[in-house]
Amino acid sequence: MFYSLEGRAAIITGASQGLGFAIAEAYVKAGASVLLCARNPELLEKAREELSAVSGPNQKVVAHSADVSKAAEVEQVVESALQAFSRLHILVNNAGVYGPIGPIEQVDWQAWVKAIEINLFGSVLMCRALLPHFKSHSYGKIVQLSGGGATSPLPRISAYAASKAAIVRFVETLAEEVRKDHIDVNVIAPGALNTRLLDEVLAAGPEKVDKDFYERALKQKAQGGTPLEKGAHLAVFLGSAASDGITGKLISAVWDPWQILPERLEDLRKTDIYTLRRIVPKDRGLNWGER
Repeated sequence: MFYSLEGRAAIITGASQGLGFAIAEAYVKAGASVLLCARNPELLEKAREELSAVSGPNQKVVAHSADVSKAAEVEQVVESALQAFSRLHILVNNAGVYGPIGPIEQVDWQAWVKAIEINLFGSVLMCRALLPHFKSHSYGKIVQLSGGGATSPLPRISAYAASKAAIVRFVETLAEEVRKDHIDVNVIAPGALNTRLLDEVLAAGPEKVDKDFYERALKQKAQGGTPLEKGAHLAVFLGSAASDGITGKLISAVWDPWQILPERLEDLRKTDIYTLRRIVPKDRGLNWGER
């Protein structure tokens, strides 16, 4: 299905390569104007040139290099975007790192903290900077990227796992805060991707990475992983008017029937479907611990 983003403008972080670039490309092809944000200015300019070449006459593709974990640089990104577009509709928080790999007591502590700052604080800072603008227009879309770390333990990749779980709960909380402002906030689980993060796991080797996780990574690398386009298509949907009213959800690009969610708005509003929750004995057919 095609979802139009014509007339909409978006900030996309981590947009110079991998999934971030795939999302930016999908946004441009859907008609959006985009500001690309990433730390590496050379890669960022290359991405801008590639996307400008496929953009239409009424679209803009601009770039701003920044570290999203730094509040002052985040403010500059938003200021640049508003100068370019005057009105912003969508924020895609894709910037993220694995952080140090290894047992928690052995990894470099500053690297662990930096991963939290990029994955968690960076996303929160981007939201904080854009929310006043969204609220002034009583409309906005925040699309957050997560990953397997949000829903399953990842031994020896603890900074990534902790930050991704935290950002999902932040999204669920923020969604309730801004529901009355018609701002939708959702999280995408894009699937197992063959990106630079996978290459980092393989480079670390089974001595540093959990052995089972390393074996799965080898298999994923050989089989090709989930196509980046799956996550990109879901990001387009969540940035479009078609998804209006869907908010506070963690949605899998691979496993969930997200195309039909507009037909299930009432079910989504009334239930905890696609959210993080604690599992109790009765959820697994057991009756102990009940009062």
